[in-house]
Amino acid sequence: MVLTQMNVLIMRHGDAQLQASVDAERPLSELGFLEAKVMAKWLTIENIKLDAIFVSPYIRAQQTAKTLVAALNIEKELQTLDNLVPEGSASFVHDYIDGVISPEQYENVLLVSHMPLVSYLCAELTVASDSPLFSTAAIAKIEYQSDLMSGRLVKLVSPDDFC
Repeated sequence: MVLTQMNVLIMRHGDAQLQASVDAERPLSELGFLEAKVMAKWLTIENIKLDAIFVSPYIRAQQTAKTLVAALNIEKELQTLDNLVPEGSASFVHDYIDGVISPEQYENVLLVSHMPLVSYLCAELTVASDSPLFSTAAIAKIEYQSDLMSGRLVKLVSPDDFC
């Protein structure tokens, strides 16, 4: 039997400092680190075990992913995907998921990126025609059917949901 479903989790980076010489170098704020830890707690409560983590090359996304992994107390290599930047192509990432990320290998895949790409990805990967807005460190859970090349948004969770 060939598995065709996996969970694609799309996460926006945590809150970032506003000042940096270039946007890609903006680090997380103290709040951003806390938000990543809160979302790690949610993943633990939901019993979601991450099989692969793809992350933007921008510092704030890398810090979010590293903080999440540390809080989950797992050893997981981060795979940097250059197209997970704010102006990245949702259709490229969709093609990457369909061509490279296999449900036979992965049950839960996390993508850590930025607005507006995270919203566009939700619309691209689902049958929904709207693009949800993500607060910082929010995670969308999509049940993705690789044979249909489409999924269903089942949850959008934010650190604010726990305050």
